[in-house]
Amino acid sequence: MSLIKVWVYAIISISYCYYTSTRIKSGVFRLLSVLPVCVLFLVLPLFVSSVHFSGSTAFFLSWLANFKLILFSFDQGPLFPVPSNLSRFVCFTCFPIKLQQNPKPQNQMPKWGFAVKLAFFGVLLHMYEYKQHMSPTVLLVLYSLHIYLEYEILLAPLKVLLSISLWCDLEPHFNEPYLSTSLQDFWGRRWNLMVPAILRPAVYLPVRQMAGRKMNSDQALFLGVFASFLVSGVVHELIFFYFTRESPTGEVTLFFVLHGVCTAAECAAKRTRLVRRWKVSQMVSRLLTVGFVVMTGGWLFFPHLARSGMIERLADEAFLFIGFVKHKFFYLCRNQSLKS
Repeated sequence: MSLIKVWVYAIISISYCYYTSTRIKSGVFRLLSVLPVCVLFLVLPLFVSSVHFSGSTAFFLSWLANFKLILFSFDQGPLFPVPSNLSRFVCFTCFPIKLQQNPKPQNQMPKWGFAVKLAFFGVLLHMYEYKQHMSPTVLLVLYSLHIYLEYEILLAPLKVLLSISLWCDLEPHFNEPYLSTSLQDFWGRRWNLMVPAILRPAVYLPVRQMAGRKMNSDQALFLGVFASFLVSGVVHELIFFYFTRESPTGEVTLFFVLHGVCTAAECAAKRTRLVRRWKVSQMVSRLLTVGFVVMTGGWLFFPHLARSGMIERLADEAFLFIGFVKHKFFYLCRNQSLKS
């Protein structure tokens, strides 16, 4: 019931933006008209107790929807041009979806790929029963796979449902991040693609343009990348607060700052002649990239979640949902057999 109330308030707020803010000229006054909605979206996740529901509400509303509305205030981002009707405006504001500009069917995952990931996720959940027998390295890999698979499994059906409802092609949320050949490839083209699509116009481009007036292009690029990762880190701290209801530790921000510095350095290095001549096999670059993400995640990203017990709570809620679905399925099957 709390989740339903939260999303009713969200839809009413977005409807206000559609019918009122769109009639105000882009700029400061339109921004002032959407700021009360942005503040409300920062508060709404606090009214939901489930880890999955509070986390998804924070990700959808407190982060992405707020950034989309701020960009919309200046005629930028996914909400510009303004969607043709209220339902589209609500969907493109509240959910992590974006119209696909250049569909490439040949790069889409086979239909059985999702079933394989779902089965693997079920096996992964049962591995938590043997957690006390696992080494820290195995646990780190387990946590990393859990976060990726859970996001993939939750967002993929949402994308399909909204794509059918809106009669349009939507971009995928992930693009096989385990195949990343560099940090730039991982964060910019493969991992949670809606986030870089928002951070690029909201943070990276404005910072790079302003820095470019007083710095050379490499320095402006470094500052733009660094600012994007810093903002991402701060927002992740906020989402972790919704998860744990504990004071931020700064570890997550440090994780993204580290990756921001390394990604910016990687971009600068790729421009040098030495690196352009030095070729590394894709297998090696993938192992180095994914290994770096996982190891730094174990150092800075996962400890706060592990200490607060959030990862175990995620697994417990997943088991509860699976049990609920099984119970309903067997109940329907029994009633059907009794009728026949």
